[in-house]
Amino acid sequence: MLLVYTTKITPRLTYVFKHICTRILQVPVKFTTAVDEFIVHDSLKLSYANKALGNELHIKSTEVLFEQGITDMEIKVKPWEDTMCFFGTGTSGAMPFDIFAAAFVLLSRYEEFLPHVKDLEGRFPPSESLGYQHDFLDQPVVDLWAFKFRDILKERFPDYSWIERAFTLEPIIDVEQAYELYQIGIMRELGGVFRDVFQFKFKRLLLRLQVNLGLRKDPYDTFSWLINVQKNAIHRFIYFFQVGDYSTFTRNVRYNKREFRELIKMVGDYAKIGVLFSREALDKGEQMKKEKNRIEGITNKPLNAVRCTSHMGTLTDNYREMTQQEVENDYSMGYPDLLGFRAGTCTPFLYYDLDYESPTPLLIHPICAQSGVFEQHNLQEKELNISLDTFFRMQEYTKKVNGTFVFSFKNKSFTGNGEDEGQWKSFFKELVHG
Repeated sequence: MLLVYTTKITPRLTYVFKHICTRILQVPVKFTTAVDEFIVHDSLKLSYANKALGNELHIKSTEVLFEQGITDMEIKVKPWEDTMCFFGTGTSGAMPFDIFAAAFVLLSRYEEFLPHVKDLEGRFPPSESLGYQHDFLDQPVVDLWAFKFRDILKERFPDYSWIERAFTLEPIIDVEQAYELYQIGIMRELGGVFRDVFQFKFKRLLLRLQVNLGLRKDPYDTFSWLINVQKNAIHRFIYFFQVGDYSTFTRNVRYNKREFRELIKMVGDYAKIGVLFSREALDKGEQMKKEKNRIEGITNKPLNAVRCTSHMGTLTDNYREMTQQEVENDYSMGYPDLLGFRAGTCTPFLYYDLDYESPTPLLIHPICAQSGVFEQHNLQEKELNISLDTFFRMQEYTKKVNGTFVFSFKNKSFTGNGEDEGQWKSFFKELVHG
C-alpha cells in the first residue's frame, strides 16, 4: 500500500491518486495528514505538499487539487523526456512537474469548461485542446507519467512486489443503421424507389428489389461476418445499437420490428450489447430513459454500456443524466473526427463532476479511434496513411503501459461481398486477431 502525506485531503486529490496509483499502477493508496503515521509507515510512501518534511520521496504540489470550482488558468506545456508535461515545479521534487494536478486537469476535462470556441455542432473541438495544440494527443500521457512515477517508486522501494495489468483490446461496432434497404418501412421504401427511378439509378433500384425479395443480402447486414471474426478473436466485441425514434438524425429500423429485435438478441449471444443514444436522447432525459428501457426490454438484461452519437454536446449535462439513469459504463470519450486520447489516458476512469466537486459512479472508457476518421469522403491516400500511422503509434503507446485500446467501426464499414470484400475487412481482422 502507498501512504500519501498531504496537508489537506480533498475530493480532487483522492480521485486522481486513486486513478494513477490504483487503476493504472495496481497499488492501493491511503491518505494521511498525520506526520507521525507517515513516519512509521514501512512500505511505499510519499509526501504531496508544497514543501518536503525531510528527505522522504516528495512530489511538490501546486494549488489545483486544493481548489474548488473552475478558474481560468494559464497552462504552460513543456517537453519532458519522451513526452510533454505541464504545471512545472522545478527540481525540488522527485518529478519536475505536478503529475497529479496535470492528470486531474486532463481526466476531469477541465479545459472543456474554460472559455473556448465551439464547433458548428456546439461541441468542444479537438483544436482547442492542450493535446492538439502541443502535439501529444496521440499519447496516453497520464499513463506514461504514471509509469515514470512507478520507476521512481521502484528505485526508492526496490523490495516492493508490483502487480502488472494486461494490455486489452476493445473493438466497438456502432449500429446506427442495421439495414440500408431491408425492413425500413413502406413509406421510406416507396420514396427510395421513386428517387432511384427519377435519378436513373437503375442498378440501385435492382439492388433494392433483390434485397426486399430475399435474393440478396442487405449491404449493411455484415453481422454474420462480424460474428465469425469474433469467434476467432481473443477480445469480445461491444455492439451499440441505436433504438431512437426515426428523425432527421436517426435513420435506423424501428426498434419494435421483429427482425431487428431478433438481430440484437442473436448478436447478444456472441458479444456485449449497449445502446447508441440518439441526438434526441442527449437533448432530453426522458428520451434517454426510453431508449435505455427499449434495449433492456429487447435483451432482457440491465443496460451495462452506452455510447453517444457524434452529436454529443456538453459533457456535464450528458454525463449527469447518464448518472441519474444509473448507467455504469460510457464509451463516448473521444473525438469523432480526429484520432487521439481526448482525456489523456488509455485507462477507464470515473467521471469527476466539477460542478459538484465529486467523482461519479459513471466509468468512462476512453476511445481513441473512430472509423469516421478513416472514412471521410475527401480523405486522400496520403492523409489515410498518416492516420493509419497515428493509429498504430497509439496502439504501441497503449501496449507500452498495458492499457486498454478502444476503437470503433460501423457495421456498414464492412460492406462488400466476394472479391469486393470491403476496404476495412482485412484491416479489422488483422487488428482483432493480432
